[in-house]
Amino acid sequence: MTFQRQIQNRNATQLFSFAILGVLALLYAPILLHWLDGWLNKSISTEHEYFSHGIIGIPFAAYLGWINRKKWQRLPDVNHPLGVVLLIIGGIFYLSGVTEWVNLSFPAILAGLCLWLKGIAGFKLQGFPLVLVFLATPTALPYLIAPYTLPLQSFIAGTAGFILSQFGLEVAVDGTNIFVGGRIVEVAPYCAGLKMLFTTLYVCLMLLYWTGALSSRRTTIWFLSTAVVVSITANIIRNTLLSFFHGTGQQAAFEWLHDSWGGDLYSAIMLLLLVPILNRLDRYFSEPEAILPEDER
Repeated sequence: MTFQRQIQNRNATQLFSFAILGVLALLYAPILLHWLDGWLNKSISTEHEYFSHGIIGIPFAAYLGWINRKKWQRLPDVNHPLGVVLLIIGGIFYLSGVTEWVNLSFPAILAGLCLWLKGIAGFKLQGFPLVLVFLATPTALPYLIAPYTLPLQSFIAGTAGFILSQFGLEVAVDGTNIFVGGRIVEVAPYCAGLKMLFTTLYVCLMLLYWTGALSSRRTTIWFLSTAVVVSITANIIRNTLLSFFHGTGQQAAFEWLHDSWGGDLYSAIMLLLLVPILNRLDRYFSEPEAILPEDER
């Protein structure tokens, strides 16, 4: 009888889990497909396109949740009151019909479920996947930041103009505008590299977690700082190339790098460079510890 009761409880738990997944799929599958279509085809708003790193981040978060399933099942069923609060907030956001709030309801509902089903322990277990989902959720943050990017725009324009002048081109820089051969290229707020910077930092977090280096504060700080420098440098080079192509009348090359898959290829190459950088930093900070005697560590 006890064995049969255990089987019944297990089946009931599995059915309950499938029911929750089914409800989540019905509620959010259309939204996630809308995000994916917008990110792939660049048909989503400019601000929401900044979160296109969710193409890799959300599936990675789902994968992490899946591989943690056995640990999740072993956790005791504990209901934390904050879970109910987040579920209510998520429900209100979803029913509001406001795009930003509906989007934010997704991480709110997921966090609420973790706290409601498994308490703080469950929230901690799924903490990193929840962070990945939250950071991939489209919000108005880029729109709010854009007005404050003027110093970065001017810096990029001035640096790009200086580089082009070293190659003998007739260049003039006026604020955020670069004049090359009488043609103007503006380093607009959305060309200041924020999208590339967001994606870079997001991918850095994934790499740090995957390699286990996230537990090292020094490696994490140095890697994120280096990644910011790499991202800004890569964006300066990209804007320099765009100004060169436009100023010399190479419109096809300009459109390829600016609007077509050339920009995606450029970003992918830059992101791949982060892997050897992390490996080098990880070895650098782990070697001194490795040579210490066991009693001195």
